[in-house]
Amino acid sequence: MSRQHRPRVTQEQDWHLFYGGPFSNFAYSPITAWSDVLGWEDYDTVEHFYQAAKSTSEAEAYAIARAESPAIAKALGQKAKLRPDWEAVKEDIMLRGLREKYKIPFYRIELLKTGTKTIVEDSPTDYYWGWGRDRSGQNRLGVLLMQVRDELRGT
Repeated sequence: MSRQHRPRVTQEQDWHLFYGGPFSNFAYSPITAWSDVLGWEDYDTVEHFYQAAKSTSEAEAYAIARAESPAIAKALGQKAKLRPDWEAVKEDIMLRGLREKYKIPFYRIELLKTGTKTIVEDSPTDYYWGWGRDRSGQNRLGVLLMQVRDELRGT
């Protein structure tokens, strides 16, 4: 396992930091989700779903959905011809995948165990979905995870 994908979870003050582990989109979490190109489809991980949803091509999206690993799905997704509205819809698509993942009892329990802590993807390189090396990033994945947590609680 590469350093990049080793689970790292720490508790700092009122934060729940993660990089890998159960909150990672690379975590095996079989979901069935809707995409505009493939319709209802099964995916091994949220990463497979998210990356496949980028594409405007059914063949390309299906190849990403069936990739051997989430890392391969991500690599294929980074080369995909992006749908023209991608920047406007990418967070809604991520949220759709997360909502499906957290229907799985193990993941739902893990998410709820974070209580009211601020969830942070402690990625040293991702300043959009995580907070990056200098902690100045947007942490959008953490924000969406907290939204799903609130939805699960009914708050």
